[in-house]
Amino acid sequence: MFLLALALIVICAHAAGAAARRIGQPPVVGEILSGILLGPAVLGSSLAGTLFPGPVRVALEPLATLGLVLFMFGVGYELDHRLVRSPVAVSVAAGATVLPLLLGVGLAGWLAGRHQHAGSLAFALFIGIAMSVTAFPVLARILADRGLSGTRVGALALSGAAAGDVAAWSLLAVVLSMVGGKSAWTTLFAIPAVLIMIFLVRPLLAATLSRCTGPAAFAVLAAGLLLTAAATDLLGLHIIFGAFLFGAICPRGHEQLRTDVVDRLTGVGRQLLLPVFFVVAGYQLDLTGIGLPDIGELAAILAVAVIGKAAGAYLAATLHGLPPQEAATLGVLMNTRGLTEIVVLTIGLQAGILDHRLYSLMVIMALATTAMTGPLLSVVGRSAGRRYDRRASAAAQPPSGHPGTAGALTAQSPCP
Repeated sequence: MFLLALALIVICAHAAGAAARRIGQPPVVGEILSGILLGPAVLGSSLAGTLFPGPVRVALEPLATLGLVLFMFGVGYELDHRLVRSPVAVSVAAGATVLPLLLGVGLAGWLAGRHQHAGSLAFALFIGIAMSVTAFPVLARILADRGLSGTRVGALALSGAAAGDVAAWSLLAVVLSMVGGKSAWTTLFAIPAVLIMIFLVRPLLAATLSRCTGPAAFAVLAAGLLLTAAATDLLGLHIIFGAFLFGAICPRGHEQLRTDVVDRLTGVGRQLLLPVFFVVAGYQLDLTGIGLPDIGELAAILAVAVIGKAAGAYLAATLHGLPPQEAATLGVLMNTRGLTEIVVLTIGLQAGILDHRLYSLMVIMALATTAMTGPLLSVVGRSAGRRYDRRASAAAQPPSGHPGTAGALTAQSPCP
């Protein structure tokens, strides 16, 4: 039953991802939906329980955790430290993080009385974090699909998302330490542990990997990743922080290391284990009790999520002199949440910060904001095209009292 369930998960995730790509959506949208469709929210408790009986679900959970570790390792490895240090990127990240964070904290004051939570401060900060997250891997895929990877707005979007997510993950670590049940003194070791990883483990890892290749390098990276994730868990933080940190300190510039080791590690996680995570996360989704009051909450959540991200990025970009069209494109791109948001929400549910009903509403928000990225980019592009056409048409009009000038003007100065 376990093998059959795993095969079903992989097939459905691949098919849903391919279907999403055909309609212009990131494949991860379809993969997340496949996890929801295989859960009780759609199939019902009886059929979902037949496909995934209790012992099978118990066996799938460690695989989902391992998929999460490999995913966060990939996110950390893809982090470009030069982008994070860019002043413009820091400004865009601040705008796209601080404004939705503040709006989310304000929204949490209204939601707190409607949902069970672990504590008012932790709940408010968590809602703010959930509103400020950007899905860095999904964003990179959208930029590549749209031909924006080599543009200024694409580089700013990636760098802003990277810097913003570093801040969001750091704040999430603080929130989890409030509700993690660990002793406070163990969490205090997190800062020296990070310094040890950067200044001691990083050079040792680079020296070790320079002397070994193939299976030996794979063993070093895999063991180091798992040990770091376990260490952060012992310190009262979540395992994803250790996975992300280990990926961030891994040496760059070795193409063979990437192809022989990193791509293999993350490839197994992406193709096999992340679909399992989507099913485990989708199994927590509860849509049966959602009524009209919940629709109002969902509308408020969506409004805060979209307006906070888009407006924060737009204002920061225009302050640095970007044209309105590029700033609007940047605001749309920064609103991509995708898998990263699902990870954050799942952590919040496991920690008791969110109840199942609010978790379900937030998952819908994550899917909606990711799915609307492509259509909104098209709208912004069409709007920019119409403005350009109007300027070109106005430039082609003859001056008053000089008929026939339009033809000469057009012939001498054609529009590019």
